[in-house]
Amino acid sequence: MKICAIICEFNPFHNGHKYILDKARELSGCDALICIMSGSFTQRGDICVIDKFLRAKHAVVCGADCILELPTAFSVAPAEIFAKGAVKILSSVPEIDTLAFGCESGSEADFLSAAKILSDESGNFKEALKKSLDTGESYAKSYASAFEVAGGAAGFLSTPNNILGVEYAKAGLSLKKNIRLLPVRRVGAGFNDVEIKQNFSSATAIRKNLSSPLVKDNVPDFVAGDLTDFSAENAKFENYLRLILSRTTAEALKPIYGCGDGLENVLKALQTLPYGEIVSGATSKRYPSARIKRILLANFLGLYREDCEKYLSSELYLSPLAVKKKSADGVLGALAKSCYPVLTCGADERKMCVAAADCKKKDDFAYLQWLQITERTPNKKILII
Repeated sequence: MKICAIICEFNPFHNGHKYILDKARELSGCDALICIMSGSFTQRGDICVIDKFLRAKHAVVCGADCILELPTAFSVAPAEIFAKGAVKILSSVPEIDTLAFGCESGSEADFLSAAKILSDESGNFKEALKKSLDTGESYAKSYASAFEVAGGAAGFLSTPNNILGVEYAKAGLSLKKNIRLLPVRRVGAGFNDVEIKQNFSSATAIRKNLSSPLVKDNVPDFVAGDLTDFSAENAKFENYLRLILSRTTAEALKPIYGCGDGLENVLKALQTLPYGEIVSGATSKRYPSARIKRILLANFLGLYREDCEKYLSSELYLSPLAVKKKSADGVLGALAKSCYPVLTCGADERKMCVAAADCKKKDDFAYLQWLQITERTPNKKILII
């Protein structure tokens, strides 16, 4: 079986995601399409607006054959760790030979070339990065300009999806896995566009405008029926993050990815303010708001750099959330060839190593927190659709 994989969040699933799934199947010529999806919280430090099992169902109805959960330790980590965790799990399945992803520009060769430049991090790159940061430029712009100094194409790392694509390529190179990259040009609104439009708005815009009548134009009908106003739940989530921050010492914040260098003291000094003001107050050219939100979320979930690195160096697991009924036998059979256990029943969890079992506990804890915040009914069974 020839399988194409996609790394995703689907928060929520929208028309642009459907386009990516369709193009990935068409361009890869795959027999099955498997997605590995963030569970209850996202890489930008947000809470998911729909239950992970229901989001998995949406993706399967719209063309995927199976949705795996990306462990929480990776799904709320910086882009490099997000990519490494996902690619590590996917590369354990021998029949996954292609990784498709949305991007703004570039071919497979472009992404591989960029990955090699950044993996080497030559003296020129490091010197240019430090020089730009010392001038007060933002990390993202400094990183992109240093990449150009080291021989990279101008503007290639100026968009979030291209940056993630390069991280996927870097992860593949570091793991020495021969997975073909399949960049798919995105359509519609930009990644950070918050204005809702017709047909192809970003997930960010949809989340910010859930009460708008235009939402139904941007998502499949059955997704629209599952979308409700999420403002009360989001406010509750933000209050939880503030509460846990107030109970955490500056020293205890330092082991979180992206914290340290005095940022922990900044966050503690802002802890009595509303969540939005904590984020804006700690945001700077060097520390973007997404990084601040990730730190606050990781603190809430008890996720630390040392734990993530331990999980990355150990055996992991495959945790299906939903499977298409007509392709279940073939897909689950392919997953069973992985060197990691497939968690289709309780007995499979007993096959996990200590580190993997600990990583899975983080997933379960994150889902429990999501359920408590949203007051939704739990669904802990794999959906066969």
